[in-house]
Amino acid sequence: MKKNVPLDQFAEVDEKRPSPWGFPIDNELQIGVDRYPIPMNDVLFGIQREIILSLSDREDCVIVGRCANHILTGDDTLHIFIYAPFETRVKTIMERLDREEKSARKLVKRMDKERRAYYEFFTDQKWMDMGQYDLCIDSSKFSQDAIIQIIKEAAAKK
Repeated sequence: MKKNVPLDQFAEVDEKRPSPWGFPIDNELQIGVDRYPIPMNDVLFGIQREIILSLSDREDCVIVGRCANHILTGDDTLHIFIYAPFETRVKTIMERLDREEKSARKLVKRMDKERRAYYEFFTDQKWMDMGQYDLCIDSSKFSQDAIIQIIKEAAAKK
Protein backbone atom coordinates (compact mmCIF):
# COMPACT_ATOMS: atom_id res chain seq x y z
CA MET A 1 0.00 0.00 0.00
CA LYS A 2 2.43 2.65 -1.22
CA LYS A 3 1.01 6.17 -1.34
CA ASN A 4 4.15 8.17 -2.24
CA VAL A 5 3.62 10.93 0.30
CA PRO A 6 6.80 12.50 1.67
CA LEU A 7 7.36 11.55 5.31
CA ASP A 8 7.85 15.18 6.34
CA GLN A 9 4.28 16.00 5.21
CA PHE A 10 2.91 13.25 7.44
CA ALA A 11 5.19 14.21 10.33
CA GLU A 12 3.69 17.71 10.33
CA VAL A 13 0.15 16.40 10.87
CA ASP A 14 0.75 13.17 12.81
CA GLU A 15 -1.71 12.88 15.72
CA LYS A 16 -3.03 16.38 15.12
CA ARG A 17 -6.52 17.35 14.07
CA PRO A 18 -6.98 19.41 10.89
CA SER A 19 -6.93 23.17 11.16
CA PRO A 20 -10.41 24.70 10.99
CA TRP A 21 -8.91 27.63 9.06
CA GLY A 22 -8.12 25.75 5.89
CA PHE A 23 -5.12 23.77 4.77
CA PRO A 24 -2.71 23.59 1.85
CA ILE A 25 -3.16 21.01 -0.87
CA ASP A 26 0.29 19.47 -1.14
CA ASN A 27 -0.45 16.07 -2.63
CA GLU A 28 -2.89 14.47 -5.08
CA LEU A 29 -4.09 12.20 -2.25
CA GLN A 30 -5.78 15.28 -0.81
CA ILE A 31 -8.30 15.43 -3.64
CA GLY A 32 -11.31 13.25 -2.80
CA VAL A 33 -13.40 11.26 -5.25
CA ASP A 34 -15.92 14.10 -5.27
CA ARG A 35 -13.09 16.54 -6.15
CA TYR A 36 -13.27 18.28 -2.76
CA PRO A 37 -9.99 18.84 -0.93
CA ILE A 38 -9.11 16.62 2.02
CA PRO A 39 -6.81 17.76 4.86
CA MET A 40 -3.52 15.84 5.01
CA ASN A 41 -4.49 14.88 8.58
CA ASP A 42 -7.49 12.99 7.20
CA VAL A 43 -5.37 11.36 4.50
CA LEU A 44 -2.87 10.18 7.13
CA PHE A 45 -5.64 8.92 9.41
CA GLY A 46 -7.17 6.97 6.53
CA ILE A 47 -3.84 5.37 5.62
CA GLN A 48 -3.12 4.52 9.27
CA ARG A 49 -6.61 3.02 9.57
CA GLU A 50 -5.97 0.81 6.53
CA ILE A 51 -2.63 -0.32 7.95
CA ILE A 52 -4.10 -1.06 11.40
CA LEU A 53 -6.94 -3.10 9.91
CA SER A 54 -4.58 -4.92 7.55
CA LEU A 55 -2.14 -5.81 10.34
CA SER A 56 -4.89 -7.02 12.65
CA ASP A 57 -6.31 -9.22 9.89
CA ARG A 58 -2.94 -10.89 9.31
CA GLU A 59 -1.62 -11.45 12.83
CA ASP A 60 -1.75 -10.55 16.49
CA CYS A 61 -0.25 -7.11 17.00
CA VAL A 62 0.08 -4.19 19.39
CA ILE A 63 -0.97 -0.77 18.13
CA VAL A 64 -0.01 2.23 20.25
CA GLY A 65 -2.28 5.24 19.86
CA ARG A 66 -3.65 6.18 16.45
CA CYS A 67 -7.25 5.77 17.73
CA ALA A 68 -6.75 2.01 17.36
CA ASN A 69 -9.28 1.27 20.09
CA HIS A 70 -11.87 3.01 17.95
CA ILE A 71 -10.73 1.37 14.69
CA LEU A 72 -10.48 -2.20 16.00
CA THR A 73 -13.83 -3.17 17.43
CA GLY A 74 -13.84 -6.98 17.34
CA ASP A 75 -14.38 -9.17 20.37
CA ASP A 76 -10.84 -10.49 20.03
CA THR A 77 -9.24 -7.08 20.62
CA LEU A 78 -7.97 -5.86 23.96
CA HIS A 79 -8.20 -2.09 24.40
CA ILE A 80 -5.71 -0.78 26.96
CA PHE A 81 -5.14 2.74 28.24
CA ILE A 82 -1.86 3.33 30.04
CA TYR A 83 -1.67 6.64 31.82
CA ALA A 84 0.17 8.43 34.61
CA PRO A 85 -0.46 11.52 36.72
CA PHE A 86 0.64 14.84 35.24
CA GLU A 87 3.52 15.30 37.69
CA THR A 88 4.88 11.82 36.93
CA ARG A 89 4.83 12.55 33.20
CA VAL A 90 6.60 15.87 33.73
CA LYS A 91 9.33 14.13 35.72
CA THR A 92 9.67 11.46 33.02
CA ILE A 93 10.06 14.10 30.29
CA MET A 94 12.63 15.96 32.36
CA GLU A 95 14.68 12.75 32.72
CA ARG A 96 14.26 11.36 29.20
CA LEU A 97 14.72 14.61 27.29
CA ASP A 98 16.97 16.43 29.77
CA ARG A 99 14.56 19.36 30.00
CA GLU A 100 14.00 22.00 32.62
CA GLU A 101 10.78 21.58 34.64
CA LYS A 102 9.03 24.55 33.01
CA SER A 103 9.81 23.25 29.52
CA ALA A 104 8.71 19.72 30.44
CA ARG A 105 5.40 20.99 31.86
CA LYS A 106 4.75 22.97 28.71
CA LEU A 107 5.53 19.97 26.51
CA VAL A 108 3.28 17.59 28.47
CA LYS A 109 0.39 20.09 28.36
CA ARG A 110 0.85 20.65 24.63
CA MET A 111 1.03 16.92 23.85
CA ASP A 112 -2.08 16.25 25.97
CA LYS A 113 -3.95 19.01 24.16
CA GLU A 114 -2.88 17.74 20.72
CA ARG A 115 -3.68 14.10 21.51
CA ARG A 116 -7.05 15.02 23.02
CA ALA A 117 -7.99 17.13 19.99
CA TYR A 118 -6.82 14.43 17.55
CA TYR A 119 -8.62 11.60 19.32
CA GLU A 120 -11.86 13.51 19.83
CA PHE A 121 -11.86 14.83 16.25
CA PHE A 122 -11.46 11.41 14.63
CA THR A 123 -13.57 9.35 17.05
CA ASP A 124 -16.24 11.72 18.44
CA GLN A 125 -15.39 10.19 21.84
CA LYS A 126 -13.75 11.70 24.92
CA TRP A 127 -10.04 10.88 25.05
CA MET A 128 -9.91 10.27 28.79
CA ASP A 129 -13.16 8.28 28.94
CA MET A 130 -11.77 5.12 30.48
CA GLY A 131 -15.04 3.29 29.76
CA GLN A 132 -13.82 2.80 26.17
CA TYR A 133 -11.07 0.47 27.33
CA ASP A 134 -10.98 -3.09 28.63
CA LEU A 135 -8.05 -2.30 30.91
CA CYS A 136 -6.66 0.97 32.30
CA ILE A 137 -3.29 1.01 34.05
CA ASP A 138 -1.68 3.84 36.01
CA SER A 139 1.96 3.34 35.06
CA SER A 140 3.14 5.23 38.14
CA LYS A 141 1.83 2.37 40.31
CA PHE A 142 3.53 -0.56 38.54
CA SER A 143 6.92 -1.42 37.09
CA GLN A 144 7.23 -1.94 33.36
CA ASP A 145 7.60 -5.69 33.92
CA ALA A 146 4.45 -5.76 36.07
CA ILE A 147 2.50 -3.87 33.39
CA ILE A 148 3.64 -6.35 30.75
CA GLN A 149 2.56 -9.23 32.97
CA ILE A 150 -0.86 -7.64 33.60
CA ILE A 151 -1.38 -7.16 29.87
CA LYS A 152 -0.28 -10.72 29.08
CA GLU A 153 -2.72 -12.13 31.62
CA ALA A 154 -5.56 -9.98 30.30
CA ALA A 155 -4.80 -10.97 26.70
CA ALA A 156 -4.76 -14.66 27.62
CA LYS A 157 -8.28 -14.31 29.06
CA LYS A 158 -9.64 -12.46 26.02
